[in-house]
Amino acid sequence: MTDIKSLTKRIIAFRDARDWKQFHNPKDLAISLTLEATEVLEHFQWKSEKEIQEYVKTNKDEIADELADVLNYLLIMSHDLGIDILKAEEKKVSKNEAKYPVEKAKGKHTKYNKL
Repeated sequence: MTDIKSLTKRIIAFRDARDWKQFHNPKDLAISLTLEATEVLEHFQWKSEKEIQEYVKTNKDEIADELADVLNYLLIMSHDLGIDILKAEEKKVSKNEAKYPVEKAKGKHTKYNKL
């Protein structure tokens, strides 16, 4: 299992070896992250729940590739902006735990300010 720091280092080395950093400003990285996320969504668009279950069985590798693209841009962007993504995630989970206490949110999809 590769850890996040090693994976980020490898992705940055891949990018830098190709001189692509010149294209990686925050705006374009954010756009690329969004575009890749929509490519994940395309796999599920217009499909029923049953169709999705069958589709995933035969297209898992393609979905995995798209998820990996999202992760790549996330790691590049967090690296370039000097954000420790694991610390940011820990902080966000703590915020969400406070905003969505189990006793109020369990089994509900209601936004925190409406609980």
